[in-house]
Amino acid sequence: MRRRKFIAGVAATAALPLSARAQQQPERMRRIGIILPAAADDAEFPAMVAAFLQSLAQLGWTVGRNVRIDTRWATANAAEIHRHAAELAALAPDVILAYGSSTVGPLLQATRTVPIVFPIAGDPVAAGFVDSLARPGGNVTGFMTLEYSQSAKWLELLKQVAPDVTRVAVLRNPATPTGPAEFGIIQAVAPSLRVEVNPANMRDAGEIERTIAVLARAPNGGLIVTAGAGAQVHRDLIVMLAARHKLPAVYYERSFVAAGGLMSYGASYIDQFRQSAGYVDRILKGEKPADLPVQAPTKYELVVNLKTAKALGLAMPPSVLARADQVIE
Repeated sequence: MRRRKFIAGVAATAALPLSARAQQQPERMRRIGIILPAAADDAEFPAMVAAFLQSLAQLGWTVGRNVRIDTRWATANAAEIHRHAAELAALAPDVILAYGSSTVGPLLQATRTVPIVFPIAGDPVAAGFVDSLARPGGNVTGFMTLEYSQSAKWLELLKQVAPDVTRVAVLRNPATPTGPAEFGIIQAVAPSLRVEVNPANMRDAGEIERTIAVLARAPNGGLIVTAGAGAQVHRDLIVMLAARHKLPAVYYERSFVAAGGLMSYGASYIDQFRQSAGYVDRILKGEKPADLPVQAPTKYELVVNLKTAKALGLAMPPSVLARADQVIE
C-alpha cells in the first residue's frame, strides 16, 4: 500500500506543469559583494552601480529572487577599505565586484579563493593582481581602464584647446606602476608639441597645492591629471585649484569635468561596469576568473565643460566639440 502511494505521488508530481514545479523549487540565492572606495553620497558611483545591476538583470539575475547584493561604501580611507575588504571576504560571497587597485589589493590580502572582478583597474599585471592579461591565473580578473598610448592624447588635447600652453605639470602617483609609465608617454610626445613637461606627485593635499601654486607663478602653464586613487580622493581640490589659478587641465575621467574641470578623455566607466556584469554572470554559472582574460577598454569618451572654458577665456575648437561625447554647458 505504501509503495502504491509513493508511486502515485511521483506520478502526480510529474504531471504538474513545469511552472508549478518551478514554484515548488525556488531558485538558489547567490551572493554578490560590491566594494567601492567612496562614500555613499558620492555623485558618480551610484550611476556606475546602477549600470552594473541593470546589465545583471538583463542576464537573468534579479535582486531578492536569485541574487543578494552586499555593498560596502568603504570611503577613500585606506584603513577603512582594508576593514571593509576583510569583512566582505569573510562573508564568502560567490563573487566580489571591486573598484580599482585600492580595493583589489586589500581583498587579495583577505582571500585567494573568493572570485573577484574589477570593472576598473590601471595595469593589473604590473600591480601583481594577475599573471597575464590572457591568463589571469588566480581568483581575479576584470577590465582595464587604460592603454598607455592614450596618455599622449591628453597632451595633444590640451594643446588643441589651449595652444599657448608651454609648461605642463603631470600629476601622478609615483608609488604605482601606471603613474611613471603614463608620464613617460607624455614626455615622449612633448618635444613635438613644443611643451616642457614635469612630473608632480599627489601623495597628499599639501603637495598638490604646492605643485599647482608653483606652476601658476609663471605664464602659459597647464595641468594633466593621470589616473590613480590619489587623484580620485583629491578630485574636488584639484579642480578647485585649477580654476583658482586659471590653469587649463585635462583629466583621465569624466567625474572631474562634472565637478567643474575643463575636459577629460578616457575609458567610459559606465561601460566598464556594464561589461563587468557579464563576467560576474559567467562566474556565477561556473567559470573561473583564472580562465577569463582581462579586457582592454572598448569605449573611450571625450567630455568638455564649456562653462569652465569660458571662465578660462578659452574658445573650444569646433574639431574638439565635434568629437566630444558629452558637452557640459
